Amino acid sequence: MSGLGASWNNMAENKEEVKYYRLEELKQHCSSNSAWIHINNNIYDVTNFLDQHPGGEEVLIEQAGGDATEAFEDVGHSKDALEMTKQYLIGELHPDDRDAFETPKNPVIVTETSESSWWYGWIIPAIAGVTAAFWYRVFVADH
Repeated sequence: MSGLGASWNNMAENKEEVKYYRLEELKQHCSSNSAWIHINNNIYDVTNFLDQHPGGEEVLIEQAGGDATEAFEDVGHSKDALEMTKQYLIGELHPDDRDAFETPKNPVIVTETSESSWWYGWIIPAIAGVTAAFWYRVFVADH
């Protein structure tokens, strides 16, 4: 874990009682009037930060009501930004709802097959081989 998750992984470390929020409650806060985001199982109320966000309020509103972990970590926030998150931390996602945002340990890799691979796989080489054998016979038989 990096960034915010490593720094603020558990509010209990700060000797505060942890307030848990359910996923359904998080999803209700998805507008400029009430914007909550989920980052590494922590819930942040960023409503009062919307107009101060350097990337613009649209970035936060787009993530509001859902998981912003990847978006937050991809940006590479400064230490000051990480420190600033403390004031917006309101609790944690309830443990029963955390599976909704976890990414699989072994991602599924999907490969596409195409009909043309059948041609290139053995039909075209077979035709090339028969043609080469034919011309070989023609030239060898003449000499």
